[in-house]
Amino acid sequence: MKKKFLGPGVASAVIGGLLGLGLVVGVTAAVQDNTRPDIDRSGNADSSLLNQVEYGNR
Repeated sequence: MKKKFLGPGVASAVIGGLLGLGLVVGVTAAVQDNTRPDIDRSGNADSSLLNQVEYGNR
């Protein structure tokens, strides 16, 4: 009688694991900060990017 529940039990565990993994990946992607920071391009040497001063818009 135990073999009658083995297939559905394994299927339920696999589906639950996949749903849990999908939820973790989905929530992580949703709360991740993917925005670029604003860069000061005023030509101020103290705010240069990689020690190369940016002068105006290009």
